[in-house]
Amino acid sequence: MRPEYRDLTTYDPGREPCAVDLSDNTNLWGPNPAAANAVRTAADAMLTRYPPVYVPELKRRLAAMLGVEPENVATGCGSDDVIDSALRALCAPGDVVSYPDPTFGMIPAFARMNAVRSVGVPLVPDLRLDVHTLLDTRAAVTYVCRPNNPTGTLFDRDALLALERNAAGAVLVDEAYIDFAGEAGLAVTASQSSRTIVLRTFSKAWGLAGLRLGFAVGPAALIAEIEKSRGPYKVNAIAEQAALAVLDEGRDWVEARIRDVVRNRALLSERLAELGLRVLPSAANFVLAVLPPGARAQEWNVGLRAAGVAVRPFPALPGLGECIRITVGPSDMVEAAIDGIATMLQQREVMSE
Repeated sequence: MRPEYRDLTTYDPGREPCAVDLSDNTNLWGPNPAAANAVRTAADAMLTRYPPVYVPELKRRLAAMLGVEPENVATGCGSDDVIDSALRALCAPGDVVSYPDPTFGMIPAFARMNAVRSVGVPLVPDLRLDVHTLLDTRAAVTYVCRPNNPTGTLFDRDALLALERNAAGAVLVDEAYIDFAGEAGLAVTASQSSRTIVLRTFSKAWGLAGLRLGFAVGPAALIAEIEKSRGPYKVNAIAEQAALAVLDEGRDWVEARIRDVVRNRALLSERLAELGLRVLPSAANFVLAVLPPGARAQEWNVGLRAAGVAVRPFPALPGLGECIRITVGPSDMVEAAIDGIATMLQQREVMSE
């Protein structure tokens, strides 16, 4: 058994069934009609035959949407798969992967799976990137999630460009939530760079989390190495069919859902602030609320689940303390979350009297 695996545990997001599940940052408005129709009408051969090895048609369509070339695009079984493949392709055993802390919790795990050391660099107090310290790690790969998970922070674009200019190795920019940020992201910049790779997913705004489809955009030489690393047949035929349908016919639906998220994100943030919670500014499809002194995120998770609302607890986040992350969903789900949190705060007041 590889020593790097001895202390690893399997991923457990704690997703027990709950009436209102606001824990996983997926699209909560139901399936994209174009994708649902594509799945229902899929040809029998999509079940019985292997899919295209590297889905060239999907790569062409993604490239056209983003304004890059197909050789600048790699696909995978979710963006997690692409991250894992990128670390395997771009790092030798013992190399360093650096990342701002807190961020997407799977990065240290993927590093260990690939015999790579992970180095977290705390955000500065106003949640900006500490670019100088990230550069000082001399990492083979520097990972930045923008907007950041779990804080929702849209890191300054110039900070990312400074990393790109000065990093010792590659820069992975995870744009899983960029659709909610009101900007185009860095895909074109990455395709023209020598070291920056942008990661995207169909799991959030596009509503295809169950089909597991992600992709990377970057310089052709690095993208080719990632495709070697990820192996063949990683995108199944049904997932490709659904993605092509969404790209063809379902983009208006996606844009409408993004507007819904932005509107309800503002409502949720405002109402939680009125209840007295510190709510971090978010450019994603979730908000992070800092709990009052003495509160425990895991206890709040249990209490809210008892009220029928699931959130994601984040105990002892660096620089923030005990927090809960709440996915932005339709208005009735948002109201359920607000009611549940208000009840938790009222119970806290009663217990302190």
